[in-house]
Amino acid sequence: MGRMITLSILDLSPITEGGSASLALANTLDLARHAESWGFKRYWLAEHHNMTGIASAATAVAIGHVAGGTSTIRVGAGGVMLPNHAPLVIAEQFGTLEALYPGRIDLGLGRAPGTDQRTAQALRRTLQSDANEFPRDVMELQQYFKDAEPGQFVQAVPGAGLKVPLYILGSSLFGARLAAMTGLPYAFASHFAPAAMMQAIELYRAEFQPSEQLSEPYVMVGFNVFAGESDAEAIYLRSSSQQSFLNLRRGQAGPLPPPVEGFEETLTAPEKMVLDDILSCSVAGSGKTVLAGVQEFAARTQADELIVTSHIFDHANRLRSFEILADVGIAKS
Repeated sequence: MGRMITLSILDLSPITEGGSASLALANTLDLARHAESWGFKRYWLAEHHNMTGIASAATAVAIGHVAGGTSTIRVGAGGVMLPNHAPLVIAEQFGTLEALYPGRIDLGLGRAPGTDQRTAQALRRTLQSDANEFPRDVMELQQYFKDAEPGQFVQAVPGAGLKVPLYILGSSLFGARLAAMTGLPYAFASHFAPAAMMQAIELYRAEFQPSEQLSEPYVMVGFNVFAGESDAEAIYLRSSSQQSFLNLRRGQAGPLPPPVEGFEETLTAPEKMVLDDILSCSVAGSGKTVLAGVQEFAARTQADELIVTSHIFDHANRLRSFEILADVGIAKS
């Protein structure tokens, strides 16, 4: 596919209408096992709270479920919303994961709450913690993964000396600047908030300072793929995700709805504009169409890695979407 690009998966562990969290987490592990055999590099899960359509709220637990059921694929958080937690707790959780599954755990960090303000308060017991303290919390977390120093009073056990790789997640220039300053890889949330993507990537590359973890900038970008046997089938499958985004914008978030034939024809002009904006970093179609979309996006961003989500209602169709992507986009040895 021209310049080969690394492909990974971001799974929101979707709870579907008529489904359950148990089924969603079983499907997550099944997809991860397939992803490992198809050659995807990593499999990330995201922290969201009080959302009846997403099963990965206890992100470290879900990562352990996936890592325990696979053997080689990297597994991690895309990401943990650090303002919700004490850095020491996250160091202990991910230190434990790294101790259990050495060399396979990633820790992506975001500064959004991953929910609404009332739920954030229920999580934290107070909203006195400030998202603007995120850089300090990241640096505190980094310290816990370094070798313990003589006389260090507070240590992460497990965690100290395990050097779990950190990634900064973001959808604005704030995260790009922090990732550059700390010399960490940067993952941009273009799969749902693409507006500042190119500006953030350029700023990150321009300001990047080498670190112990990383000598050169490393950019990951989110991308939605809805692949089917034909363009028409893929467009039909995409309608579940489109409905979900519109419901979220209306304050009516819920389980992932089934697809609807001709859904786009029912949209008002403002609704279509909203979806065109949110899903501008996406492709829906057959293998040929998906390959062209991935190539164009990779060329435009010059990203080192695409982390792909495929929010499709039926699990078999979701598996097939990723299989088609792997067939056209992953180099076979």
